[in-house]
Amino acid sequence: MNSAARDALTDFPAQPLPPWRRAVLKVGSSLLAGFADGDGGLDARHARDLAHFVQAARAAGREVVLVSSGAVAAGRARVASAGEGLVLRQALAALGQAQLIGFWQALLSVPVAQVLLSHDDLRDRRRYLNARATLRELLRLGALPLINENDTVAVDELKLGDNDNLAAATASLVDADLLLIATDIGGLYSADPARDARAAPQPRIARITPQLLAAAGAAGRIGTGGMRTKLEAAAKAATAGIATALFCGRDAEVVAALRAERLHGTLIERADNTLSARKQWLRHAPATGQLTVDAGAAAALCAQGASLLPGGVVAVAGEFHRGDVIEVRASAHAAQPLARGLAQ
Repeated sequence: MNSAARDALTDFPAQPLPPWRRAVLKVGSSLLAGFADGDGGLDARHARDLAHFVQAARAAGREVVLVSSGAVAAGRARVASAGEGLVLRQALAALGQAQLIGFWQALLSVPVAQVLLSHDDLRDRRRYLNARATLRELLRLGALPLINENDTVAVDELKLGDNDNLAAATASLVDADLLLIATDIGGLYSADPARDARAAPQPRIARITPQLLAAAGAAGRIGTGGMRTKLEAAAKAATAGIATALFCGRDAEVVAALRAERLHGTLIERADNTLSARKQWLRHAPATGQLTVDAGAAAALCAQGASLLPGGVVAVAGEFHRGDVIEVRASAHAAQPLARGLAQ
């Protein structure tokens, strides 16, 4: 048993998974990359255990949607690619997409259907609803949807944690009961366990707070997201009435326990007050602009649910048009927005 597995089983005693019929499983690049530097293509060592979980769930009459990173790592193994940069990573993603879907198809005995989404698919309400209908039809047909960001053309993609947030958006799209995020550590700790010996495991979280987000770590060498983006995704899922489970995807025993409805990891509970379908879309849609408001406007929005009037706006950032999604913040550097809405 490796150290990651030992930590996961010891630090996070088994707890029951919440009841679920449909789940979204997000798998990051660090679990699939062949070498530590990400240059070895895709490695099935950990993916095979996750595939067994998916097959067992489907055999029990459940549905799983897979959100998988790894296209860049797969593409990097096909060509000599010195250097970094957005354009190179987009080209590598184009080279690796076919390998990624073939990789998962070889591990699963069911039809795998690739669905590439972009920010525009989440921003535009009609496209959002069309993506929702397509995913539901794929599930009805018995296929396993494999979701990825459309890396090759998405200018805003390949920044921190896009696939974590994409997984939360997908969970909302398909009305999932559970969001499963496979990581390379045991779960959530009170601090970085690699740097702080006093870091305490957090097996259950009732609500994602600004303090939790501030304590979360940054991205790793291979992936584009860190623990912070996973918590952001869990917070979004919670408002849609979806619980999130973080677990170590490197540990075969941890993954096997999931098949028995036991979680060795962190469970982030769903919110008591959930959002309507339209507000869920607003929550996940990428914002094109940002408004900073004064204290009076902030109080009116939060305490009274009032509309935002022009007099309360002190700064405007970004270019947006009628119907675009915008964020409202109490200050330009606030960690979290006060509200989201549509420009009129």
